[in-house]
Amino acid sequence: MQIKIKTINIEMTDAISSYVEEKLQSLEKFAVPHDEENPLLYVEIGKTTNHHQSGDIFRAEVSMNVRGKQFRAVSEKDDLYTAIDDMRAELARVLTSHKDKERTLVRRGAGVIKDLLRFGRSK
Repeated sequence: MQIKIKTINIEMTDAISSYVEEKLQSLEKFAVPHDEENPLLYVEIGKTTNHHQSGDIFRAEVSMNVRGKQFRAVSEKDDLYTAIDDMRAELARVLTSHKDKERTLVRRGAGVIKDLLRFGRSK
């Protein structure tokens, strides 16, 4: 899995880079790529505009390309690491939802084929 990180209005440190990579490596099990495909993640983290009077607001955004489909998650929190955690959870939710939808579609199709074989026509 390749991870490309871009920062906005903050300086990229090794701690931030390693934290993002550690969190997103665990998502590889949700993305089932083709045999030779390597999932690519574009991560954008940073501080939003400076007009907030109540403190800094951090934004974490990820875009993932797997099997020609694009998955995206965004989080805005008052702590950078919390935003990264929330972004990871949202992307995991999106990936599992897509996986469940595909599985359901396959099972429904299999049911129709089974009915055709059993009764000679669909309901």
